[in-house]
Amino acid sequence: MAPAPEPTAAAAGRKRNKPHGPSKTITKKPADPKSTSAKKEKKKHKHTHKEKKPRPPTPHAKKSTEPDQTPAAAGEEPAGGGVLLSSSMPPARQLEFLLRSFERAAKMRLSPLELDCYSEGCMVQLAEGASQDVESFGGHVKRAFDVSWKEELCEGNVVEGAIGVGSPALLVISSAALRSLELLRGLKMFTKECRPVKLFAKHLKVEEQVAMLNARVNIACGTPSRIKKLIDTEALSLSRLKLVILDMQRDAKSFTLFTLPQVSNEFWDLYKGYLDQKVRGGDTRLCFYGDVSEKDVKKVLTPAE
Repeated sequence: MAPAPEPTAAAAGRKRNKPHGPSKTITKKPADPKSTSAKKEKKKHKHTHKEKKPRPPTPHAKKSTEPDQTPAAAGEEPAGGGVLLSSSMPPARQLEFLLRSFERAAKMRLSPLELDCYSEGCMVQLAEGASQDVESFGGHVKRAFDVSWKEELCEGNVVEGAIGVGSPALLVISSAALRSLELLRGLKMFTKECRPVKLFAKHLKVEEQVAMLNARVNIACGTPSRIKKLIDTEALSLSRLKLVILDMQRDAKSFTLFTLPQVSNEFWDLYKGYLDQKVRGGDTRLCFYGDVSEKDVKKVLTPAE
């Protein structure tokens, strides 16, 4: 039997691998049931708390749940805060409001001599407690003309030497074209035989209006700028003018004929150029229609004594 070979140097220098011992088993501690239950409860409570937290509303939802914005919050005049000048004020006070507004617009003061030219009889007093809306408009106008209403407002023939073309007995001045159309609807009782003339720029050319004024006209309604232009061109005559209605209805921003930028300037140009002399002469009366804000009244008038 051959002897076993001697180990070589390389084999002798090689480390012998240590045999693995039996693997240790790590025993997991049993969880404390109380601790586990507490953790679960805490997690559940946290989750429930998150669910109860209200979500921020969408813009749509916010709009539907919020109360409507009041006019006062929007910078508008509160409902019921208006003054019906023609019914709640005596004619002398109405005249004062007119002249003080005129002075403010013209940035000057009328002298006592000039003030003496005006009479409180130039202002029309409307029935107290009666509404001043479109439906009531015709009735108010009828009472203002008294017994002559049919002759002045309903007849359709030109009377040579007395009633010429383009000379209305009633002139309604409003701050907007749409409002003019509304007021004309309230005057249908007078316009079966003699059609009214619309004197505003919206959808109507000057030439068309000149043609309409080339006939008997009892009622004309429009805005200050176009009315003045037609008087300037002599298409519109004030020779027969008995009553001027100043529509004081407030717009969405509470502006009126006297306060609406640009329109108010156009009105006072018309008044100073043509209407003032008719009022001072006693030929024409003025009537405020609709309510003015208390704020505007206080700006113009001194407190009543």
